[in-house]
Amino acid sequence: MAPSESLAIERLGAADVDAGLRLSDAARWNQTAEDWAHFIAHGDAFGIRDDADGLIATAAALPYGANVGWISMVLVDARHRHRGHATRLLAACVEDLRGAGRIAVLDATPDGAAVYRQHGFVAGFTFERWQRDAAASAREASAPSVRDGDATAVIDARARDALIAIDRSLWDLDRGALLRAFLARPSTRAWLAADASGFVVLRAGRRAEQLGPIVAASERAAIELLDRALAAASSAVFIDAPTSSPSLAQVLVDRGFVRQRPFVRMALDDAPALHANARAFAVAGPEFG
Repeated sequence: MAPSESLAIERLGAADVDAGLRLSDAARWNQTAEDWAHFIAHGDAFGIRDDADGLIATAAALPYGANVGWISMVLVDARHRHRGHATRLLAACVEDLRGAGRIAVLDATPDGAAVYRQHGFVAGFTFERWQRDAAASAREASAPSVRDGDATAVIDARARDALIAIDRSLWDLDRGALLRAFLARPSTRAWLAADASGFVVLRAGRRAEQLGPIVAASERAAIELLDRALAAASSAVFIDAPTSSPSLAQVLVDRGFVRQRPFVRMALDDAPALHANARAFAVAGPEFG
């Protein structure tokens, strides 16, 4: 096994999707092969290999327009931790984004936040991951359906473009490529609010369906979108909801969700994405913001 300090950082390519997926599966994360392919194709994904074990550590920097980039997928094989791999890969992502004039933003667990603070990241708003098991989704499927007028399924390019414009209005993040990729997946479902003021996306994950983003003009409208997506869910569901809406938390409890873990948004400089937005009721997941 090569000494950790001599292992080179390299850029990952399409052939590394399966190896990346093995790392996220081992960590019991929810990313799919399609997610990994997106990081590699649309961002800068970095990795470290060991002669014996192959790809042992990763991190990715995903640009969202000219000003911001998202850091995620900081993963290290359990047998190779505490050797500085994550620190080196984080530095590679930060350097990559800074070189392009972008502010680095990420979503961290409490343990991760303590480490990122040491590297200059400052904390912004908080959110929590909630989980509902497959049995609760099965019960929901047998319940009366939501009203047809609550939302319209996103089925054409015009609706897709409206969804992307709404998303950009939150934090001025250009996530058009990401949202188009989500919507192009056969398993993804998305709905626009009846007045086109918000939307919800439900997509397949490795361990559970991911519900989010939810963007809405009011909490009542957000709950209508939530219920529309839950009515279509057929397995376990994850949702990452900002802590700024305690009444929404109670709605999630009423619909069979339990808290899983907290997150905090962090950045290396001030950016709109660092601050809570009253229209954001669920994020896309910590890996995508």
